[in-house]
Amino acid sequence: MIELRPRAELGGARHGWLDTRHHFSFADYHDPLRMHWGRLRVWNDDSIAPQSGFPTHPHRDMEIITYVRKGAITHEDSLGNRGRTVAGDVQVMSAGTGIAHSEYNQEDEVSEIFQIWIYPDRSGLPPSWGTRPFPRGERAGAFVTLASGLPGDGDALPIRASARLVAATLFAGQVAEYTVDPGRKVYLVPARGRIEIGDAIAGTGDGVAIRDEAQLRIKALEDSEVVLVDVR
Repeated sequence: MIELRPRAELGGARHGWLDTRHHFSFADYHDPLRMHWGRLRVWNDDSIAPQSGFPTHPHRDMEIITYVRKGAITHEDSLGNRGRTVAGDVQVMSAGTGIAHSEYNQEDEVSEIFQIWIYPDRSGLPPSWGTRPFPRGERAGAFVTLASGLPGDGDALPIRASARLVAATLFAGQVAEYTVDPGRKVYLVPARGRIEIGDAIAGTGDGVAIRDEAQLRIKALEDSEVVLVDVR
């Protein structure tokens, strides 16, 4: 099953400094049919105005991945971590027993991010945070694992969940393939461009929910950047 979820039909809100779209129920947007996708709980598509952002707030027992699509995000947390994550890179926060953090766009341009939350396999673990650059050239034409809690993905940022986040940059006409193990689900969003997957055509910001498919073939109809999460 490959189900297209057009960006224009997603929930969302505009707060002046923040323009956000919600792929799943979040904040004031509630859809009982879109509460989660397997262990994937949140996929928010956020555009954050310059010199603004999310003030300090707490999280607990959630794996939170931020994929920066444009601009940069500056993170500070109650563990004393501070870091700036730029477009194409990712940061991971394991909220564990509890962490408070802020996320600000301290740039002079709009920053665009995917904010992805995944339920952890275990609760009550110490919180942690990390970031890592992944130059787009390293994932040209194929998927590269950026964050993972699966065996064999030791080069990726670690998360405490049976899940994997991968990304690929594709030139028009290029094809990337991804193998899905039995019993797992995939959620895919083009960060830019337009792609073909099965009978579906997905553009920038559209969601694609996938289950009961063993092999995915993603073809770029124009230059594209694709982000994919694999969960149980």
